[in-house]
Amino acid sequence: MGLLLLSAGLMLFIGGHLVTTRRDFRAELIGRFGEGPYKILYGVVALLGIVLIAYGFGRYRATGWIDVWQPPPLLRLLGSALMWPSVVLVVAAYLRGRIYATLKHPMLAGVKLWAFAHLLANGDLGSILLFGAILAWAVYDRISLKGRSDAGGPPIPVGGIGNDILAIAVGTVAYLALALVFHPVVIGVPVVGS
Repeated sequence: MGLLLLSAGLMLFIGGHLVTTRRDFRAELIGRFGEGPYKILYGVVALLGIVLIAYGFGRYRATGWIDVWQPPPLLRLLGSALMWPSVVLVVAAYLRGRIYATLKHPMLAGVKLWAFAHLLANGDLGSILLFGAILAWAVYDRISLKGRSDAGGPPIPVGGIGNDILAIAVGTVAYLALALVFHPVVIGVPVVGS
């Protein structure tokens, strides 16, 4: 049941995000329903997807765990290490500096790195499904951005190296909070000492 709910959540979350890559279809929906209702529906679908992913993955971990392979400790360590730049990249998407200007889409780069790091550290079927699907979506989304004429929307000002330093500092604090508090308390899996 857990894997089924997880899969349904992934289909909703990723499916909703795929609509944004199909610009003509998205424009048609906005034209038919209006921008406000479209955004509300998009948000509801994404939120429902996240809830189903979280609930389904939790049920799977509690009742239906299926090992596919056992990652060696070195891969778990590498996965933990890759999470630091992953979080910094996500922060750099909002504190735009040279990191942003160089990567153009640091949020997607951070999501890809996050998913890849978790694939390295986890060898069970549910994790492979969850993180593999998110990685595949992020790769597809980044490729689709290259073909969109409206990919970036209106230009947003980009700061200098000060924003990068701030992104690294905030990203480091967020990474430590995720590793030391969120992951063991909310997810139930310790990162440090595991």
